[in-house]
Amino acid sequence: MRRFFKRKEKQTTETKSRKMKVRAVGTRKKTITFLWILLIGSLAFGIYKNFTAIDQHTVHEREIVETKIMDTNTIESFTKNFVKDYYTWQNEKDSIEQRAEKVSSYLTEDLQALNTDTIRDDIPTSSSVSGIDIWSVSPEHDNTYSVVYSVDQKITEDKNSQWIRSTYRILLHQDSIGNLVITQNPTLWNLPKKSDYEPQQPESNGTVDSDTVQEVTEFLETFFAFYPTATDKELAYYVKNSALPPIDKDYLFLELVNPVFQQSVNQVHVWVSVKYLDEVTKTMQISQYSLTLEKEMNWMIVE
Repeated sequence: MRRFFKRKEKQTTETKSRKMKVRAVGTRKKTITFLWILLIGSLAFGIYKNFTAIDQHTVHEREIVETKIMDTNTIESFTKNFVKDYYTWQNEKDSIEQRAEKVSSYLTEDLQALNTDTIRDDIPTSSSVSGIDIWSVSPEHDNTYSVVYSVDQKITEDKNSQWIRSTYRILLHQDSIGNLVITQNPTLWNLPKKSDYEPQQPESNGTVDSDTVQEVTEFLETFFAFYPTATDKELAYYVKNSALPPIDKDYLFLELVNPVFQQSVNQVHVWVSVKYLDEVTKTMQISQYSLTLEKEMNWMIVE
């Protein structure tokens, strides 16, 4: 009985041991499976982030800025025709009525009504237009454009005449087929004034030695002496890449004025004013040049 019990107990112990071993193996399989899932997930996330970054970069590269070029020829021509008709009249009833009829073809109905009494039947003056300058054409909104212009008028009253110059601003609307109408009456404006901008003047920086300065100066004096009447073939001995065009003028070379020299590698840059006598008008003509010279066998103007 005891032997049987021991043998049975031994079998039970072995069975438990075997079951514990099986459970241990199962745990490792789950761990390995979890690690594989984690690895595959990390790889998939990395690939997703990589493609996302590429997509974002591609969108940035494809960004395009469009520039719209505005053709102002029609607006300028329409404005000039209006100015000529608007500021021209004779102190006669028929002339004033004709002016009003012409002006109506430029203005909206509201502006026609507004301008009814601007030129009266008994006006003592007459006006003629001698000059029109368009200073600016700029977009406002909804196909509406602002135009600033000046007009020169000869005003005559009795036997006295005087010249006046005035500047105005109008608004025009252009429809989908290109037709124009003035939507704002000529309004007093100001002329563009002289800017106080002064460009920085180049200065000799000591990079060109005295011998080179003398050579280049002699070359330029020779060149500009015959340049006004030089042909294309003659220019080819002194000029490359069509850096200077033929001008075919009757000018007499006088001198170079304030030449400035700078050297860069094998090139010499020269800023110079050239004084000529115009044989026709008998006036002095001063041309300004910015030149780049190179020396092979002889000096050549390359830019």
